[in-house]
Amino acid sequence: MAIGRRRRFVYGVVAWMLGATVCLTLLESLELELFFVLSLIGLLVVVELTAPFNVTPRWRRRLVPVIVVGLAGFGYIVVRRILEILPEGVL
Repeated sequence: MAIGRRRRFVYGVVAWMLGATVCLTLLESLELELFFVLSLIGLLVVVELTAPFNVTPRWRRRLVPVIVVGLAGFGYIVVRRILEILPEGVL
């Protein structure tokens, strides 16, 4: 039963990433940053939609560092984009 849930989780994340790739390609805006952000959003959505109610399996606890690294990467992208928008001399 646990293998089935884990497999369903992996299928959900992979499907989201493939869908994001197809959508970005169709919109002709396939960039690494956009793909990363959409994949992180997909990971967080799938984690929440597949979360068990009463017991957290060990494999789900190992997702926490992946999520933390993803959020740190997202923060880096946001700060870099803000610094690109600000005029020179503000900082």
